[in-house]
Amino acid sequence: MKKKIVLSLLLLGLITGAGTWYYVFVYSANHHRSAAEEKTIDIAATQLVTEYQTNESASNAKYLNKALKIVGEVSEVKKDQEGKTTVTIKSNDAFANVFCTLQSPSATSPTVGSKICLKGFCTGFLSDVVIKDAIVVTE
Repeated sequence: MKKKIVLSLLLLGLITGAGTWYYVFVYSANHHRSAAEEKTIDIAATQLVTEYQTNESASNAKYLNKALKIVGEVSEVKKDQEGKTTVTIKSNDAFANVFCTLQSPSATSPTVGSKICLKGFCTGFLSDVVIKDAIVVTE
């Protein structure tokens, strides 16, 4: 009887481990949200930062984990630790901007001072409004 219980628990553990492995390494790697395919909320970078600075909890309810289409002026273009391109879009406040991580390198690299339009997913407000998995779009 004890042998059956131990074997059953071992089998259950193996099935759980295999399911977890599949979800983490296979399913989630192939099932991403795409900002290009989702309906977006159109907003200027300056307005987005102002709303977050005024009322962060209301802005989270409105924008968090939603696809946004953001328009503004590029203030900085860099690479992060993973080698992905990051674009900082200016706001009216020198200490708070919109920080976007591009999903993949765009065909034309954004230049500082140029106007840009990005679609991406809002992940909240730190000192900047953070956008992930962004793509550059033409207006």
